[in-house]
Amino acid sequence: MPACPSDPPRLRLVPKPEKKPRFARYIGIDYSGAEVPTSPLKGLRAYVADGDGPPREATTTEPGRKYWCRQALTDWLAQRLGEDIPTLVGIDHGFSFPLAYFEQYGLPDDWPAFLDDFAAHWPTDEPYMYVDFIRQGAFGDGAARMGSSRWRRLCEIRTGRAKSVFHFDVPGSVAKATFAGLTMLRRIRQETDGKAVFWPFDGFMPPAGASVVAEAYPSLVSHLYPRNGRTPDQHDAFCLCAWLQATDRAGRLSAFLEPSLSDAEREAVAIEGWILGLA
Repeated sequence: MPACPSDPPRLRLVPKPEKKPRFARYIGIDYSGAEVPTSPLKGLRAYVADGDGPPREATTTEPGRKYWCRQALTDWLAQRLGEDIPTLVGIDHGFSFPLAYFEQYGLPDDWPAFLDDFAAHWPTDEPYMYVDFIRQGAFGDGAARMGSSRWRRLCEIRTGRAKSVFHFDVPGSVAKATFAGLTMLRRIRQETDGKAVFWPFDGFMPPAGASVVAEAYPSLVSHLYPRNGRTPDQHDAFCLCAWLQATDRAGRLSAFLEPSLSDAEREAVAIEGWILGLA
């Protein structure tokens, strides 16, 4: 039956698909904060997909090594982001800290400044540096920039299960990966010299043709794909890559790049970060 002129307009519950994909390449990374940046790590995995092609594992090119180390993966990722191929990257660790941390230490609401301040106290990207060396006070000045496991970001609260970035030494913790990964993000940002967009800190909707690096959470999407013989770490990286690709190729990515948030929440998220894929 045709609608009466007085009927209210119907709301579109499913976002209208975009006309074409935003990206030509997709990378999913399951991160690890174990050992030192130069240590080959079985739990550090990356998958890449080009266009509509199937995700495939990206393996280290370091001679004599079977697994990535964080330093080599950082170099590889910076090189990919420096190419003229719009690339979407999802990495499984926190990209920032809760607002309570910024308030505790009087830090400006500025993500690049936060990365600089963090690296000055937690130099976790130095070649032979364990995160625990700094936690124990042997190096750096971590004691001047500690946080509470009771502090959680809005995105962690919204998942209903994600742990605080300060919750160390428990199953499912991403604290060590986050503390190891933040200094690597800073390196990538410096080496790509503005060519890559770090979401959502550089804005929620990236410009057309830009490459984007975003925080991701495999638990949101891993149930969508069969394991097919992959290890848990391989599967997490695969699922991130596959979901980013499928969502973009279906024209549904904008709904996740612009999550439904109040003005106050958007201000907080611009500092704390957000998990791409969390509606």
